[in-house]
Amino acid sequence: QVQVLESGGGLVQPGGSLRLSCAASGLPLNYLNVGWFHQAPGKEREGVACISDSSNTTYYAASVKGRFTISGGNARNAALMEMNSLKPEDTGIYTCGLGVCHCSRVRCYADGMRYWGKGLLVTVSS
Repeated sequence: QVQVLESGGGLVQPGGSLRLSCAASGLPLNYLNVGWFHQAPGKEREGVACISDSSNTTYYAASVKGRFTISGGNARNAALMEMNSLKPEDTGIYTCGLGVCHCSRVRCYADGMRYWGKGLLVTVSS
């Protein structure tokens, strides 16, 4: 039984940084791709980052490329997403998904994810 364990989130000023962590019980994390999905207030949920278990290839939405970095996914280690140069539009609920990365050149999609965390609130405001 896979349990998705998320940590991080909170209130940060524009330009600041946060780190989100996603771990799994029941299966080693390196058997699953790990993605983070963002839902801003009043907008649809969209994938912002994903990391492949097989190659450690990473994918990013165009809106976060160069600012967010996803890493990890190895057994016994949590997958981390470092969020830098945060903007007010980054505000919203961030949810970790475990499964398969399905990504275009501009965003990732949720359909490949099988297991989900509860979500974390990130607020970027001065």
